[in-house]
Amino acid sequence: MKQVIQEQNARPIKICTHAMDPAALAQLKNVSKLPFVHRHGVVAMPDVHVGIGAIVGSVIATDSAVIPAAVGVDIGCGINAVRLSLKATDLPDNLAPIRHQIERDVPLGAGGAHKHKNMPKFDPELAQRLQRITAKHPRLEKNNAQKQIGTLGSGNHFIEICLDQNDDVWVMLHSGSRGIGNLIGRYFIEKAKKRMEAFGIQLSDNDLAYLPDDSDDFKDYVEAVQWAQDYAFENRRVMMDKTIAAMRRHIKKPFQITQEAINCHHNYVEQEEHFGRKLWVTRKGAIRAREGDLGVIPGSMGQRSYIVRGKGNLDSYCSCAHGAGRKFSRSAARKHFSVDDLRAQTEGVECRKDAAVLDELPAAYKDIDEVMDNQKDLVEVLHVLKQVVCVKGA
Repeated sequence: MKQVIQEQNARPIKICTHAMDPAALAQLKNVSKLPFVHRHGVVAMPDVHVGIGAIVGSVIATDSAVIPAAVGVDIGCGINAVRLSLKATDLPDNLAPIRHQIERDVPLGAGGAHKHKNMPKFDPELAQRLQRITAKHPRLEKNNAQKQIGTLGSGNHFIEICLDQNDDVWVMLHSGSRGIGNLIGRYFIEKAKKRMEAFGIQLSDNDLAYLPDDSDDFKDYVEAVQWAQDYAFENRRVMMDKTIAAMRRHIKKPFQITQEAINCHHNYVEQEEHFGRKLWVTRKGAIRAREGDLGVIPGSMGQRSYIVRGKGNLDSYCSCAHGAGRKFSRSAARKHFSVDDLRAQTEGVECRKDAAVLDELPAAYKDIDEVMDNQKDLVEVLHVLKQVVCVKGA
């Protein structure tokens, strides 16, 4: 840890970087004063930046409540990465046709969804579980869960073809639980806020409204959030299949998957044992890094990404950063940079280079190498990846 902050009547704040935004630190202090946060404290990852209620890049362990806004609305968002039996020399010189094929085959954007005739099969168990949830909470019934399985979304979500230090080809993609996860997240955030009002509980930030573990809302939230996390796993699995099928249409050499690095969340909550107690661990912009756990830490459209192995650092609740972390907000990035900057910073990458993705240019993010340097005690690097194709949903 680079810094430890201990204030009166608060849990310690453990920070994995020297560079700390004052607004993000204020959010950490608000969380540290909640009575149900574990005495070991709150942890800030090296890619930390301001979020809603809780910072992005935080690990919060609680033993009698959960904070729905700390999990967020992109429930189960995470990464899937696989290595293929291809070398760089097996890829065509012109990668644009592969990018365009992926963009045609995988629905993109905030409302991206499959047309009815192209919808993948919806896992029967997922469908049954969702029915049980919506029966109790009819406001969750109107959703696009089936239409959006195997779809990308927008913002920082991506599909990439990368090369590692050995010139092996990897496919890496980043997405979550899409519209249904957003619906579940907002619904239970609202329920938590109403509960605070009903019981007259005053918080330093209303977005830290929580659900105590002896309430029905808590039990229903845990059920719904676990469903959304499983849906996100399936979403990435289906999307990976579609991406590899798209590649096969333009790569003549037969190939197969040789290693699945990981399919993991970085916005989620799960019950885990730490310091001799079963705790609810919320990772918002962080991934689990127990000893031996494999993980993926992506950069941005023009930075390197890393395949890592966890070291099981107990100080971080066995966690590590989920990526580079934003340096500029989306609106600030659009004010500071131009499309020419985007083109220069993504030179050599087959990707969109237009105004719609300007806020995703590499300079909008922190230096991924600095982030990695700040978490040497959390993970070891196995592979260094550099993207050659990047698909964005704008």
